[in-house]
Amino acid sequence: MAALVDLPRKLWEHPNPESTQMAVFKAHLEKAKGIKLPDFNALHQWSIQNRSEFWTFVWEHIPLIHEGRYDKAVDESVPIQNNPDWFKGVHINFAENVLFSPGSSPGSRATTGKEDSKIAVHEVVENNIQPPRDITWKELRQKVGLYTQALKAAGVQKGDRVAVVASNSIDCLVLFLATTSLGALISTTSSDTGSRGILDRLTQIKPKWLFIEDAAIYKGEIVDLRPKITQVVEGMHGISEFQGAIAIPRFHNRQKDISAVPRTQTLKSFLHKARSDELEFVRVGFRDPFLIVYSSGTTGQPKCIVHSTGGILITACKEGGLHEDMGPNSTLLQYTTTGWIMYLYSISNLVLGIKVILYDGSPFAPDARFLIKLIGQQRATHFGTSPRYLQELRKQKIRPRETADLSNLRVVTCTGMVLADSLFEWFYDEGFPSHTQLGNISGGTDLAACFGINNPLSPLYVGGCQGPSLAVPIAVFDQVDEGLQGVDGTALPEGEAGELVATGAFPSVPVTFWGEDGPKKYFEAYFSRFNNVWTHGDFIAIHPKTHQVTFFGRSDGVLNPSGVRFGSAEIYNVIETQFSKEVVESLCVGQRRPQDLDESVFLFLHMKPDQRFSDGLVKRIKDSIRKALSPRHVPKYIFETPEIPATVNGKKVELPVKQIISGRRIKPSGTLANPQSLDFYYQFAEVEKLVKIPAKL
Repeated sequence: MAALVDLPRKLWEHPNPESTQMAVFKAHLEKAKGIKLPDFNALHQWSIQNRSEFWTFVWEHIPLIHEGRYDKAVDESVPIQNNPDWFKGVHINFAENVLFSPGSSPGSRATTGKEDSKIAVHEVVENNIQPPRDITWKELRQKVGLYTQALKAAGVQKGDRVAVVASNSIDCLVLFLATTSLGALISTTSSDTGSRGILDRLTQIKPKWLFIEDAAIYKGEIVDLRPKITQVVEGMHGISEFQGAIAIPRFHNRQKDISAVPRTQTLKSFLHKARSDELEFVRVGFRDPFLIVYSSGTTGQPKCIVHSTGGILITACKEGGLHEDMGPNSTLLQYTTTGWIMYLYSISNLVLGIKVILYDGSPFAPDARFLIKLIGQQRATHFGTSPRYLQELRKQKIRPRETADLSNLRVVTCTGMVLADSLFEWFYDEGFPSHTQLGNISGGTDLAACFGINNPLSPLYVGGCQGPSLAVPIAVFDQVDEGLQGVDGTALPEGEAGELVATGAFPSVPVTFWGEDGPKKYFEAYFSRFNNVWTHGDFIAIHPKTHQVTFFGRSDGVLNPSGVRFGSAEIYNVIETQFSKEVVESLCVGQRRPQDLDESVFLFLHMKPDQRFSDGLVKRIKDSIRKALSPRHVPKYIFETPEIPATVNGKKVELPVKQIISGRRIKPSGTLANPQSLDFYYQFAEVEKLVKIPAKL
C-alpha cells in the first residue's frame, strides 16, 4: 500500500474553536503548566508525553464524585501489559456520578444540567408500538432507588454479576444504574441475540440474576420471547450462583403471562421486595470492575472483557466532554443495541448532564428518513450512526439537510466499520448541513474508548479519523508473519501502513477477562504478538501532514497477494460507489492454505433480488478495481453468495470466512446473527474444483 502523502480535501473547520470545552481545557492547562500548545497536535503530544499529569488535570478539570486521595494518576514506568493501577486510593461509584453532579448529594437538587425537572431520557420504539416516554432526572433517581432496594433485598452485593437481556429502553438503563450502585457487575445483551449466544455469555460470567424482556420488536412485528427465556433458564441449570430470571414487560399494554416459564418471576413481584426507593451507592476502587462486555470475536465463545468503574467515567469525561464537546445543553441520539459498546458510550455520557434519546427498532422503519426526522424533532446536537446507515441514505438519495431541521446538529459520529472516502464527501456535498462535524471514530469494545476520534480544534479532511485520542499513545508497527509471538516491534514512520499498537497504558485498559483462564486469554489477546505494547488488530496509517488516523480494516484480515498489502475497505469502496444498484453487500477476504505459496483474494457478492450475477458483471468489477486502485488489487476470484455473515449488531465479519476458505473447520460464535451462512463458504477451500482456469488479470 502506498504511503499517505497527499493533502486530502478539507471539509470542515469549527467556526469558533476557542468556545469549545477542549479549548478552555487547553487554556487552563497552559496557564497551570506555564506552557504554550498552539494546536491540537501539540496538545496531543504533551498529553502522551505526560500521561499522569494530563489525567490528573482531567480529574481536576471535570470533577467526579468520589472519596479518598491519590499520590499520582499512574506510574508511567509500568508497561501497559502489566496493567498499572490508576488513581490508587480513590473510591467511586458509576451510578452516583451519572445521577448526581459534583457538589450535590443524594436527596439534594442536582446542578450542572441534572435539575429534577429536566428530561434526562427520551425513549422511542419503532413505529410507536409503545408511545414515546420521557423521564426526568428526579424520576430516574426514584426508579433507580426502587430497583436498587429490590436488588439488595434479593441478595445482590459488591462483586456479584447481574445480566440484562433487553432492548435500548429506560428499563435497561435503570437496571444498569441500580446494579452498579451496589458495586455489582452489570452485563447487557441485546434481546435479538439467540439463546445460544446468550448462554455463551452467561455460562461464563455466572450471574446471580437474569433480567430478560418478554417480547421484542423485529421487522415491525412483536416477537414473543418466552420460548427464549425458557431455553436460557434451562441452559443455566447446574450453575449454583444463578438464582433465577425476572421477566421485564417490554410493552406495558401487552404483558406476557410467564407463569409457565421455569424459575422466572415477574418484574412487579421482584420490585415488591423493595422496602423503599432510597438511593444507595457503594463506592469501589477506581480500577474495580463494574461492567462485563463481550468481544465480537467470530469463532469460539465471546471473550468476557471486564472494565473498571473509574476508567469508564474519566474516559467519558475526556471523550464526551472534550472531544465531542457535550454538556448540559446537549442531546445525544446514538443508534445502538444494548450488546454493542456504543450503548455504554450513550449512557455513560449522562455523567455530563446531557439528554439521551433511546431508540429501539430498525433505523429504516418505517423508512430511512425516520431517525433524521427524530433528530430534528428532538433538536439533537449529537447523532451516532454507522457507515452502513450513511451509505443507505446515499443510495436512496435522501438528503438529511432537506428532510428535517438540523440546525442544532453539531456532531455526527460514525463507527463500526471503515467509512469510505466518498461518504465523507457526500456527507458535506449532498447530505448534512455544512456546520455539522463528521466524526469518524474507531476504538472498540476492548478498550471502551477510541484510538481515533474527532476534535473541535483541527480541520477535518477526507478519510480516516480526524486524529488520535488525547493521552492514548499509539504507534504503527511493521507487520510480522502470522503466528509469530514475542516480537520486538519496529515502528514505522508517519504515512506508512502497519499494525495499530498502544505503547502506554490509559485508564480504560480492561481489568482482565472474566473466568479462571481469563488472565491468560487477556494476555494472548493483546500482548502476545509484540512485546511491551497493546496490539489492537487493526491495519492503519497516520497521515504525516494532517495526523489523521486512517483505518484500512482488521490486520488479521489484511490482504497480501504477492507482498502487496491492502485493506478490504479499499475494495468495498469501489463496490459501494460503483455497483450499489446491483450489489447489496460484499465480502473480500484472502485465502492462504498450507499448500499455497501466495495469498489469493476472493470477493463475494450478495446480489439484489432483481439483479443477476454474470461474467459481464465480474469483468466490470475487475476493470473498475484495476482502474480505481491497481492491477494488484483485483481479486483473483469473484463469486456470488446467498448471504454474508454478520454479527447481531449488523457488522459483517471476514475472519471466519478467511479461515474457512483457507481450509480450517471452525465453530461459529453466538455473536453471529446468521451462523448458518458460513456453511456456503467451505466449498471454496477447494476452489480449483469450482473453476477450471482462473481468469487472467
